[in-house]
Amino acid sequence: MIQPKLVPQRRLPRYGFHTHTERLNGRMAMLGFIALLVVEVQLGHGLLVW
Repeated sequence: MIQPKLVPQRRLPRYGFHTHTERLNGRMAMLGFIALLVVEVQLGHGLLVW
C-alpha cells in the first residue's frame, strides 16, 4: 500500500456547534448571570419584577 507523503490537516469551521463556541457561549452566559445579580443587589429589588 502506498502511504501519502503529506497528510492534510483538518481546519475547524468558523460556524456551528463546536467545543470552543459552546465554551465561549457558556462563559458569556455566566458573566451575564453575575451581571444580573450585581444589578439586582445595586437596585435593591429584582430586575425582572416590575
